[in-house]
Amino acid sequence: MGSAKKNTASARKARIEEMRRAEQARERRNRILTIAASVVVVAGLVVGGIVLVQSQSDDTAADGKGKGHFVTGSDGVKTWKGTLGRNHVAKTVDYPMEPPVGGDHNQVWMNCNGNVYTKALNNMNAVHSLEHGAVWVTYTSKAEKADVDALAAKVKKTPYTLMSPDDKQKDPIMLSAWGHQRTVTGAKDPNVDKFFAKFVQGAQTPEPGAACTGGLGQ
Repeated sequence: MGSAKKNTASARKARIEEMRRAEQARERRNRILTIAASVVVVAGLVVGGIVLVQSQSDDTAADGKGKGHFVTGSDGVKTWKGTLGRNHVAKTVDYPMEPPVGGDHNQVWMNCNGNVYTKALNNMNAVHSLEHGAVWVTYTSKAEKADVDALAAKVKKTPYTLMSPDDKQKDPIMLSAWGHQRTVTGAKDPNVDKFFAKFVQGAQTPEPGAACTGGLGQ
């Protein structure tokens, strides 16, 4: 009789211990789930906040129509008088001049280590190159082939320059730097060398020494 009671008590104790262990395990699982859910919620709030801030930044910065105008100097170089934004944006920027000489732009620059492109560039990438101190040579289909070839040869041997066609611009051959621009008559125009000498990594450069490689190629 005593032995039976002893066995019953032992079995009850074993069941209680098993139930206690099960309850502890259940509590641990609940704590883990609660922590995990909190982490997910916090992460979601952080990501949502970042996306919202970026979205707002893009919405407000993507307008390249900064107030200003060109003033032409006695040397024929036009200088933009006004604000040129420098925000990195994902949306298309509508610049007030063609080719643009500055303004909000894409976060990736066009390679400008003497790069000659045969197709029109995305202005938002090229403007970033100007920010790094590059001179951008552009031409239309009206430019003489001999001039295009000679300018291409000059660009290829000049770091911090790039060249591309642009049939939207007003004149057959144009040179652009950050905040500055001019028209030239051809490759032999002495103003080509003058513009290069003054504006390739010139004083106008917002980010002197920034890379002209490691960006976007065509």
